[in-house]
Amino acid sequence: MTSTTSDQKDTSCPLMARPHCQRLVSKDGRSLMRGSAPGCRETWFGALRDMWGTWLALRWRWVVLAFCSSFLLHWLLFAVLWYLLARVNGDLEVPDHNSPPPGHVLCVKHVTGFTAAFSFALETQLTIGYGTMYPNADCPTAIALLALQMLLGLMLEAFITGAFVAKFSRSQKRCGGILFSPQAVVCEVRGQHCLMFRVCNLLPRPLVDVCVSAVLYEESDNHELHQTAIEFSVDNLGSRPCPLFLSPLNFYHPLTPTSPLNSATSSKNFELVVFLTASQESTGSGYQKKTSYLPNEIQYGSCFAKVTSRYGKGRGKAESMRYFDTQPSPLTLPNTHTGDTLEKEHVSVQINGEGCDRLE
Repeated sequence: MTSTTSDQKDTSCPLMARPHCQRLVSKDGRSLMRGSAPGCRETWFGALRDMWGTWLALRWRWVVLAFCSSFLLHWLLFAVLWYLLARVNGDLEVPDHNSPPPGHVLCVKHVTGFTAAFSFALETQLTIGYGTMYPNADCPTAIALLALQMLLGLMLEAFITGAFVAKFSRSQKRCGGILFSPQAVVCEVRGQHCLMFRVCNLLPRPLVDVCVSAVLYEESDNHELHQTAIEFSVDNLGSRPCPLFLSPLNFYHPLTPTSPLNSATSSKNFELVVFLTASQESTGSGYQKKTSYLPNEIQYGSCFAKVTSRYGKGRGKAESMRYFDTQPSPLTLPNTHTGDTLEKEHVSVQINGEGCDRLE
């Protein structure tokens, strides 16, 4: 299979949202699948119905902007309300608030303009209390407006504080040091052909209970998406989780005659999405990472280079990528499950979008 043929098949796939991202999951784990494109009104209504999820999905630059804007708008809104209260009550016409005219009850002392009203709204929300401006207990409207501002302000602070904590504690954002190999390989392991990928842990702490699951997505001729579970294991652990994640781990799937990858490999129209979950040993915090492999990201007749030493602290991501180097490993066993097509044809492998390696 050549890269041109693969591109033509991927472009015809209706599940891909953009022509330059013909996959469901990116290499760094971002979901690229898009549903039907709703109108602008439906999009905004959907975002409002799921405000919490929308907030957590925003990038940090937009979160900080929304944080500042929400407080500024809150202060500005109540500055307008305090200014209107002072104007309706006639406080703006009083020349000296320290000695108001007889019979006139001031609602807020020393609110003589919009700037003073904004300052009072700011002091009320942040409970600064400089002492110059304060509401009058003899004005019920001022007390009611004060209670309303404090209630809404506390709700706003609780929401934003919880959202910041939730964004910091997201498991996907804590596992930037977990790296998947940019390509998978097909080699011989213990007398049988196996599909294998490698995972590297760059975090400064070990992980425990490492579990890997995979789903094979295939698109049929009528554009139906079929999902099949694929089991990967480490050494002889089988389906049990790996107890400790220190050195790079090799996860492999035997290509037996009953493997779902057989029919998918012959059709060349599939995507293998891999999910990894782990826990931190000291705190029990969860980690989640995923990636995907397209047909042109699988090297046949290759294996990963042996790891001779464990990486230590301070090793950068670029230096650790050498643990994903591959070397030729000819397939000497008879390939009974897929015929001889995979060994005879040219397979184009593209690693991170930089060039292609062709194997025969």
